[in-house]
Amino acid sequence: MPGRKSFNATLKNERVHRMVYPTREKVIKDVASWIELTYNHTRLHSALGYRTPNEAEHELNSRKQAA
Repeated sequence: MPGRKSFNATLKNERVHRMVYPTREKVIKDVASWIELTYNHTRLHSALGYRTPNEAEHELNSRKQAA
């Protein structure tokens, strides 16, 4: 799956390899925060028509409410 490999590489290069985590719990919290606050808000995805995941989700929810 190309998308998953790209995501994992981005996560490792932009966050995990730049940090030192004292516990597993800190890793989990930091990665979840990075995904929600950075990746989902700023990264454009070709599979989503070069929109962010949040933009695509917002559009989907708007369509569901209009139906």
